[in-house]
Amino acid sequence: MGFIISFVVTLVVTAIALIIISKIPLGVEIDSFQKALVSAFVFGILNGIAQVIDKIITLDGLLTWLVFPIVFLINIIVFGLTAKLVEGFRLRSIWSAVFGSLLLTVLTSILSRVIFNTFGVA
Repeated sequence: MGFIISFVVTLVVTAIALIIISKIPLGVEIDSFQKALVSAFVFGILNGIAQVIDKIITLDGLLTWLVFPIVFLINIIVFGLTAKLVEGFRLRSIWSAVFGSLLLTVLTSILSRVIFNTFGVA
């Protein structure tokens, strides 16, 4: 049960972060909160696949600091691919993907920490 609650909270946190990012003039556009939820779900699936690739590339985390640019590039690609797959989620340029991806990482980290610590969701 804890996994399901954690999954749903993470999904909602990512959707909220995407909505916040869409309000900043970076060229990231999302039509509605429902589209943000779908985007968060697709991003999560693609990110899960990317994490497997990341573990292979970094030898299960041992070389993370050496291949950070590759991992960051994979995250940008996942962000851009999510926008391509989800109708109602658009990027205006490659820079929108770069800054949107970076901001999504920062926002979800902050929001997750606040929510998980405040409400004790595990």
